[in-house]
Amino acid sequence: MTYTPPVADMMFVLDQLGGQDMPDNATREAILTEAAKLARDVLAPLNRTGDTKGCRLDNGAVVTAPGFRDAYAQYRDAGWNGLPFTPDYGGQGLPLALSFAVQEMWQGANMAFGLCPMLNQAAVEAIEAHGTKEQKDLYLAKLISGEWTGTMNLTEPQAGSDLAAITAKAVRQADGIYRLTGQKIFITYGEHDFTPNIIHMVLARTPDAPEGVKGLSLFIVPKILPDGERNDVACAGIEHKLGIHASPTCTMAYGERGGAVAWMIGKEHEGIKCMFTMMNNARLSVGLQGVALAEHAYQHALAYARQRVQGVRGGKRVPIVEHADVKRMLLDMKARVEAGRAFTYEAAAALDRARAGDTDALAKAGLLTPVVKAWCTDMAVTVASTGVQIHGGMGYIEETGAAQFYRDARILPIYEGTNGIQAQDLVFRKIIYDNGAAAEAFLKSLEQSPVKSFVSPLRKATAWILERGKAGENDTVAAASVPYLDAFGATAAGAALMRGLDSGGDAAFLRGKRQTAAFYLNHILPQAAFRLKTIGRDDSGAGADITLL
Repeated sequence: MTYTPPVADMMFVLDQLGGQDMPDNATREAILTEAAKLARDVLAPLNRTGDTKGCRLDNGAVVTAPGFRDAYAQYRDAGWNGLPFTPDYGGQGLPLALSFAVQEMWQGANMAFGLCPMLNQAAVEAIEAHGTKEQKDLYLAKLISGEWTGTMNLTEPQAGSDLAAITAKAVRQADGIYRLTGQKIFITYGEHDFTPNIIHMVLARTPDAPEGVKGLSLFIVPKILPDGERNDVACAGIEHKLGIHASPTCTMAYGERGGAVAWMIGKEHEGIKCMFTMMNNARLSVGLQGVALAEHAYQHALAYARQRVQGVRGGKRVPIVEHADVKRMLLDMKARVEAGRAFTYEAAAALDRARAGDTDALAKAGLLTPVVKAWCTDMAVTVASTGVQIHGGMGYIEETGAAQFYRDARILPIYEGTNGIQAQDLVFRKIIYDNGAAAEAFLKSLEQSPVKSFVSPLRKATAWILERGKAGENDTVAAASVPYLDAFGATAAGAALMRGLDSGGDAAFLRGKRQTAAFYLNHILPQAAFRLKTIGRDDSGAGADITLL
């Protein structure tokens, strides 16, 4: 599978954004160029191997796919894991927007590999935000360096996305530690052979805790305890999945020998607050995964279209890239990918400014997070599917590699909160909760962009959501949330794509950007915006008779 990180495209987006404490142009380019070498030469060649070989559970230990352990060692030893983290514990303190460009390379080259550092980043952020000084001193340096890795443990067999149904228990002992028991499922890299220790971040209930999510607390549960002893935590199995075969998705058993040693992080019964520190940033990272995978799928389809000879034009047989419909599909793929990249980096830049104390940027980052996660991951499925279509019948054959992108992409709209959950987060928590203030501020910022004609219908839909929300018509709002998010995301991503098209620079490069932007504006955005016409219709599903289903 051919993959070349699109450094020039990444640099173009970063140039337009500027950003909080962004290094100069030469430094950015040097970082991205070096990262591209690891992504292209080490990680990308393992993508197919990981898919076909997968990982296995051997007497409680996970053996990762051939080459993955050595690749992780190269990644760790080169210092890539520490890019966005605090220098206080060995990180490099680079802006998140620049780190996103680097992380896009890992995810684009080999998403199954990239999941491990992505989940580790979430664990670092939770400990940094909510941990005690002792906890920070014990864990952060090794998690930031990549010597250890971290996980998120939310889901249980009976709970799924319903965190209120979590039953894992943690009982405080006389010495102040806790003993934790229970089972967690779908734990990404819950067990592996990359590092000697894995730091699990686990949601559980203390005795007599309130019911629902208000009774949850967050705990640090290391695989190896500070004294070197093995904790009472084990991988009970790994899932056999549609895609991301090289990423071990584990069932984790806590307390089979009496109780895993655990330490509470943050305050009791504030586990959801602590966990959302992890989940919100992880959701942006999943949106980035969508962009990254879609980029690789596009490159793969383009390479195939250039070498696959079919049909005759001008009296000679030609590669399919010369046929109008294939050009349309490739341009559609490229436009969606570039819009998603610009949009995702914009959200990361807002988060950078928020971390520096900008309250308006904080509101913007909160508003855009569910949109980036949902829109970019749905986009990845669309792009990967188009890639299969360009391959024709060969796309349905595993040997060409097109099918892997489609299989891998399909998890993205599901994990870290399904896209339906993201849509409801947008309308209820990000729009109705603040009376539409953040949404209006963002829409106003789009009024001078080339997508300005799409802002008015989106503003009307926002007003409709606020009106129905104030009236308590929650089911009606929920039924409209997905088409609303889709139109919001398409408009926001389109505006991000148009940024900088009149700037100076390489003429051919900018001509390509303008061609892509024109296709998006005239062919993709109108389709998404049309979905707003479905909002408020009586047959939306909110009042459907389930006995007829």
